[in-house]
Amino acid sequence: MRWSLFLLFFFPCTIVAVLNTGLQLRIDELFDTPGHTNNWAVLVDTSKFWFNYRHVSNVLALYHSIKRLGIPDSNIIMMLAEDVPCNPRNPRPGTVYASRAGSNLYGSDVEVDYRGEEVTVENFIRVLTGRHHPATPRSKRLLSDHQSNVLVYLTGHGGDSFMKFQDTEELTNVDLAYAIRTMYEDNRYHEMLVIADSCRSASMFEWIDSPNVLSLSSSLTHEESYSYDIDENIGVYVIDRYTHFTVQFLSKEVKALNSSANMQDYIEACPARKCLSTTGVRKDHYSKDPTRVRVTDFFGSARIFQHLTEEIELDDDFWSG
Repeated sequence: MRWSLFLLFFFPCTIVAVLNTGLQLRIDELFDTPGHTNNWAVLVDTSKFWFNYRHVSNVLALYHSIKRLGIPDSNIIMMLAEDVPCNPRNPRPGTVYASRAGSNLYGSDVEVDYRGEEVTVENFIRVLTGRHHPATPRSKRLLSDHQSNVLVYLTGHGGDSFMKFQDTEELTNVDLAYAIRTMYEDNRYHEMLVIADSCRSASMFEWIDSPNVLSLSSSLTHEESYSYDIDENIGVYVIDRYTHFTVQFLSKEVKALNSSANMQDYIEACPARKCLSTTGVRKDHYSKDPTRVRVTDFFGSARIFQHLTEEIELDDDFWSG
């Protein structure tokens, strides 16, 4: 009787496990083998002033998405130019919302690395290139290497070939291309995904010529980019359309690291009928087919181990030390 029960429960479980493993292997065959071992993200709100509330919530909404998928705070550099939670106009102090019925995005688990006047073009370029003052703490540094997939997300106000920082200076498309070229020459990334959510944001990528960089924008060079939801209680828009629909895609379609969603799916998550603008894609310096790249290659993180084939000898000092 015991053997009958054992066979009854053991073999069905074994069959299910084998089928699941086989299915996962077939899914894996649809994607290129990732060549990175770690993930980093740089999330930047470039706008000051209360009426740019939505740019802060854009960053925070994406921040929570990538944290949910495994990228830790230690690997996220977040820059917020406006302190919306503590703004005297905020009727709900200490909070930021990306929708009228949503949850607070600014909880105790949020780590902001650069805030207010620290958010400058110079500091942004220093983060990307790693050229900091020696006293700069680790939490303010992008410690990526040649095995890192790096996500860079910029949101704010833009024009043809520039994005405004703090309403006082501009990051040009030449500045951005220079910083990425420096990263490539210094082996600071394996692959990069650069996203700009602003008006005329496709113009930010015109000078990028470094290998393995995929660039996405919320609008083409001569187009505006649009906000999505207004909260009449506070009198401002709370998120932009592009970020709203792409974060919504991550929430619905990328529930775990083993998700089969690919980068082409992400690219198509905000068509013109939703975004009201034409999203831009530049992939001429990205060698892979986006349909064969998992979304989690950039928006998630898992421990990826590399197998060593050489023999390692440990002497007595290793065990005693």
